[in-house]
Amino acid sequence: MVRTAIRRSVTIMGQDTMTEAATFCDLVREHARLQGDTPAFTYGEEVITFAELNEGSNRVAHALTALGIAKGDRVAFLGKNHPLYFEALLGAAKIGAVMTPVNWRLAAPEIAYVLDNCAARIVFIGEGFADMIEKVRGQIPKVEHVIGIDAPDYAGTDYRIWRDGFAANPVLVDVGLDDDALQLYTSGTTGKPKGAVTTHRSILSSRDPAHEAEMREWQRPVPGDVTLLAMPCFHISGTGTGIGTMVAGTNSIVLPEYDPTKALDLIENYNISKIFLVPAALQILLNHPRAKEVDFSRLKYVTYGASPIPLELMKQAMEVLGCGFVQMYGMTETSGTIVALDPEDHVPEGSPRMRSVGKPMAGVEIKIIDEAGEEVPVGTVGEIATRSSKNMRGYFNNPDATAETIDTEGWLRTGDAGYLDEDGYLYIHDRVKDMIISGGENVYPAEVENAIYAHPKVADVAVIGIPSEKWGEEVKACVVVKAGEELSEADVIAHAREHIAGYKCPKSVDFIEALPRNPSGKILRRELRAPFWEGKDRAVN
Repeated sequence: MVRTAIRRSVTIMGQDTMTEAATFCDLVREHARLQGDTPAFTYGEEVITFAELNEGSNRVAHALTALGIAKGDRVAFLGKNHPLYFEALLGAAKIGAVMTPVNWRLAAPEIAYVLDNCAARIVFIGEGFADMIEKVRGQIPKVEHVIGIDAPDYAGTDYRIWRDGFAANPVLVDVGLDDDALQLYTSGTTGKPKGAVTTHRSILSSRDPAHEAEMREWQRPVPGDVTLLAMPCFHISGTGTGIGTMVAGTNSIVLPEYDPTKALDLIENYNISKIFLVPAALQILLNHPRAKEVDFSRLKYVTYGASPIPLELMKQAMEVLGCGFVQMYGMTETSGTIVALDPEDHVPEGSPRMRSVGKPMAGVEIKIIDEAGEEVPVGTVGEIATRSSKNMRGYFNNPDATAETIDTEGWLRTGDAGYLDEDGYLYIHDRVKDMIISGGENVYPAEVENAIYAHPKVADVAVIGIPSEKWGEEVKACVVVKAGEELSEADVIAHAREHIAGYKCPKSVDFIEALPRNPSGKILRRELRAPFWEGKDRAVN
């Protein structure tokens, strides 16, 4: 097999050099060689340099090989953010294995489904997840080994001891740009999550030198940059941030989970220059009593996504933080950001462009299509489709879902409805699918409906997203109770919590006599949603 490679420009200690990169691992090796003492990850008192990250991941690669893990195998991680997750991801990638981080906020049946579906043979767990892995152990027969990463509650194999039993010399496995590197699960319209498979090419595409002249100022890595990694690693926002700083050769300060008090401390003590936050997390930060006391002068950019920032929140953020803001639009299936609204388009007095999500990134094509897949004129609302090397390879072991999402010419249907203006700015109008985004988390009504419908007193149910000042959107259930039965809002929510993650459960329940349906029986969710979105500029947040 011929090892495909691309020559990449890498900034090392302020100097540009060229390196041949067939995987993102190659760039980490190059940083280890040329700036080995530079911090790659900081976690509390522990600092992991690029040299240590490279050597540690080599040991992990050898250790995984000794356990029989080979190219194409899946390994999984169940835990909160930790720099050793990225070391394990890197070690797996060096032998062509694929890391699958699991959403630790899911309920036990959901976690078991993901671990079984991805066919993970090894699961790394973080502190606090020994009981969960024990609870689902009987439902994940493909898992051969469980390894605890700084997990004192787990009595089994310790990651650091296991890793350090192997050599730190390079691993010689032929891995290329089109090999799988990462598998992230995204909720499904049928109620079952799907594993979006990202390749090394997808990961490296954001730094393709062919588009270097078009790279925006906020994208360019600067020696000495320090990024706060506060979003969860089971999201593309978390793992994407960590991989991005590894590729850029800069330091990530890792928070186990988002905590505004700790975030403010880290911003002050570590001279944080970049942060990605969902708007709900930014609002929590700004409302913290200490927010106006912290020195934010080193902070250069706040990037945000999942929903737009309301103008009043943006004004507050600009006043308090005094940095540049970048809105990002993308999805798991596109390896993250494909469209961005630049800092110069963020103005405190507001503007029509602030209602958009910006313009496509370099190398990204965007078009708006109708139901037949035909492109529509500028200004016309349709489904947003995208084509670029950032697109996923497909859904793991799910060719039908892949074919429904990506056509033969490589265009990926996003499921979002929107339009392009004459200047190429993209505006989100609604969702083609019924997905709800609450606090940056994707929730599909089918998942929630399946959980609620299992209640013996429920005759029918529909789930919708309604506006929320705190979360952008929140989940509401519209329930029809069986004749002669009684059911309370608390009963419905408690039942849902037994089957699905807490953030997916309804925040409120309306009891109605019958659900609106079309002649073919399909629930008309738009009719249920309409009263709650009346007077809004768009039908989603």
